[in-house]
Amino acid sequence: MMRKYWQQLLSLAMFTLATFGLVFSGYATSENLTWPLEQRTPFNVKIQQSQTLNYLPLTKAQKPWRICALVPHLKDAYWIGIDYGLIQHAKTLGVSLDLFEAGSYYHKDKQLAQLQSCMQGDYDAILLGSVSPDLLAQFTTPLTKPVLALVNKLNSDRVQTHIGVNWYQMGLLAGNFIKADAAAQHPHQTANLALLAGPENVGGTDLVEQGIRQALEGSQVKISAIQHADNNRNLYRDQLQMLLKAQQPDYILGSAVAIEAAISTLKQKGLSNRVKLVSSYLSPAILRGLKREKVIYSNDDLVVLQGKLAIDVTVKQLEGAKAFGDIGPAIIKRTSSSNTLSQLDFSLAEADFYPLYQVRPNSINRPL
Repeated sequence: MMRKYWQQLLSLAMFTLATFGLVFSGYATSENLTWPLEQRTPFNVKIQQSQTLNYLPLTKAQKPWRICALVPHLKDAYWIGIDYGLIQHAKTLGVSLDLFEAGSYYHKDKQLAQLQSCMQGDYDAILLGSVSPDLLAQFTTPLTKPVLALVNKLNSDRVQTHIGVNWYQMGLLAGNFIKADAAAQHPHQTANLALLAGPENVGGTDLVEQGIRQALEGSQVKISAIQHADNNRNLYRDQLQMLLKAQQPDYILGSAVAIEAAISTLKQKGLSNRVKLVSSYLSPAILRGLKREKVIYSNDDLVVLQGKLAIDVTVKQLEGAKAFGDIGPAIIKRTSSSNTLSQLDFSLAEADFYPLYQVRPNSINRPL
């Protein structure tokens, strides 16, 4: 009986090691090379439980796999950081990568055509940064290759791996920070919050809004305006002009692109010290804003690490690992405090990086 128990325990250990990358050849062996991640359950739902995971990445793939990556766009630092992580780790592992961008969250037909091309092309797996959570409901072609959700939520029982963070949690953290700040700075007074959200009903916008509303429920902070726009700095500037004509909120919360536009707009109007800015995610300009105390808070979901992880789990699945469920880094809370502005290697692409669309083992990469 005891022998059978130890055999079962050994089998369970081997399964765990195989799943997270500790037994196949080509895996890192130093504890210093692990990545700090979270495993979230249940899969693909709004409210999840997280378990800390010291993830051991590959150092080399067993063969030069070909990976197709589809993303909504490369117009801002967020997806450029994802691209940087994808490119760097594809080079490290010696696999091929082709990346295609739809150009906008409103280009669903273009992304469906790109997905069809990748499914029919000479690729082993597809990373899908979807422009819509229900994209696969309109894709009737059988999924003959592994498809993994990249960053954005993807509602399909045909996809069992999602690399990214929980965007409801992103909204919850930002909302909780504003609630605490308002309680400390303006006790017993109502504070108004204006939301400059991204494209409506796509990406993580809806979940971020839900998280913010949940955080502010029963608090003194009231949402006084919500405006949606594609992630375009000029569109956000126009929205800010209209917003500030109608009201002067105590806080503005938005995407990094929106808050970047708000920094300059508030300066022009002499409101920099009267309206506080909060970003839902980090960018180089938001980092500068934090250091200069023009921005009081930003989430940081480690986009470079997300890109690296996406390549790593794709290769592991191609080499026999089971689906990884919801996996990604823990969200870091960044403020102007110096002790929250360190260790940014996994957060932002290098300053001189420009979007790359192709990796070939031992070859020169093709830039934009």
